[in-house]
Amino acid sequence: MTYVVDCAGARGDSVGRSDSATSVPDTMRGMSEAPQPVVASRDEPHDHGTRAVIDGAFAVLVGLLAVVQARINGELALAIGSGFEAAAWSFATGLVVIAVIVSALPSARAGVRRLRAAFRPPASAPWWILLGGLGGATFVAAQGLVVPVTGVALFTIAVVAGQSANSLVVDKFGIGPGGRRPVTVPRVVAAGLAVTGVVVAVSGELDSGVVAAGLLAFALIAGGAIALQQGVNGRVAVVARTPLPATLVNFSLGFAALFVVASVLEVVDGTAFTAPPAPWHEPVLWLGGPIGVAFVMVAAFAVRGLGVLVFSLLTIVGQLVGGVVVDLIAPVPGEAGVGGHTVAAVILSIAATVLAFLGGRRAAGRMPV
Repeated sequence: MTYVVDCAGARGDSVGRSDSATSVPDTMRGMSEAPQPVVASRDEPHDHGTRAVIDGAFAVLVGLLAVVQARINGELALAIGSGFEAAAWSFATGLVVIAVIVSALPSARAGVRRLRAAFRPPASAPWWILLGGLGGATFVAAQGLVVPVTGVALFTIAVVAGQSANSLVVDKFGIGPGGRRPVTVPRVVAAGLAVTGVVVAVSGELDSGVVAAGLLAFALIAGGAIALQQGVNGRVAVVARTPLPATLVNFSLGFAALFVVASVLEVVDGTAFTAPPAPWHEPVLWLGGPIGVAFVMVAAFAVRGLGVLVFSLLTIVGQLVGGVVVDLIAPVPGEAGVGGHTVAAVILSIAATVLAFLGGRRAAGRMPV
């Protein structure tokens, strides 16, 4: 059984409730302004409450959706003979879906207007929070370059390591929409435990890959890019006060990046783009994009209350559980199915999440940018 780590990231109504008088524009500050001091007197009520449970369930759902999308996109890549083209088609269909949704909903159109206003001079939001879509594009590029050489197992370990480590950094500096969250011993241990869980999950496949330091370093960077994507997508959702514009921005930039890469590869190879089978013949192959829209929207809603690290760990739990469910319902021909190491990996990942959640109560305060 193989697992694929995906991307996503936050909620959109207001920034932290630690300062109830703080409005969205007040908290989205440029890089030139000094960070606001962190006040350690209050914790967010939803850090350990009902909203955290809801956000956590959504984070697990993101992981489940990532597994389903990975399986669909894998089938699409086989159908058209190119992983990059499959990713570009997936992003293209997702972009069409989210564009239609945003056009149809007045609240989403209002969110787009808020987003535009936030970046007009004098800008109240830093421009780099719009670059979240590059995280997904980087991950897909890493899949295409690294997996054929190293195998899925080593690739997955490197991605999860990069994602877990950079999630600590993203939380530390408050890059995500939930403000700063300290780097504590329990959270560091939790990140390591999550990587251990993934190592256990893929242990049966480790002897089938080649250790290529440069390519694995790229996979590590891709994992770090995923953590950044989750954080900045959440920031966009906060500015727009709805996750729909964040999803639109994510798919627009991601599709543009993948289209450019796929086009360059087509020129180098001297081939042409291949269209997938018609949707009335193979409808499932066209569902990767819409599923991607769903999990980017859900992630943009849920990451704020949890922080990027806990959110990332919960998505890993969702992916492991989703992999078990998919292998039980629709196993890949020739695979051995669900084994004890997979169950152990799920337990380790859940333990890592609980440790990070309980060991990372967030001090109240504003986002630093």
